[in-house]
Amino acid sequence: MGIAKSEIGENTDESREGNGRQRKKYDLEERTEHFSIRVRNFCLRLKRDAINIEYIRQLVRSAASVAGNYLEANENLGDGDLKYRIKVCRKESKESKLWLKHVLTYDSALLENERKDLIQEAFELEHIFGAILKKLVGKEELRKNSNT
Repeated sequence: MGIAKSEIGENTDESREGNGRQRKKYDLEERTEHFSIRVRNFCLRLKRDAINIEYIRQLVRSAASVAGNYLEANENLGDGDLKYRIKVCRKESKESKLWLKHVLTYDSALLENERKDLIQEAFELEHIFGAILKKLVGKEELRKNSNT
């Protein structure tokens, strides 16, 4: 009982970026895993000092948690479990965004650009999970109303 692409508005293979270029749309499981790996690789390139080390630990954990919890959401034990996992995914996406804003890139243009891209991806994931959650809650309310 996983989440269909149509539930999250992913029924096409491509979407348009703001600049009109075509961009391949990934299925959400792939997308969250890709986000987690991109964050890990980004963190490997960051300077490890007294300030950054804790932010890096938190960032790697929260980004991996987005992917891990979405994987578990697709293997859920029922509607309550699915809703809980999606809430965790949304929360961890927000947290990843927070830690991405905190890590220091020390004026590296390359790292700063990657950080901005990752912040945008965390923002998008947060909103995708929010939309899924809203649909799940709406379905739950419909079921409750139809049973009364």
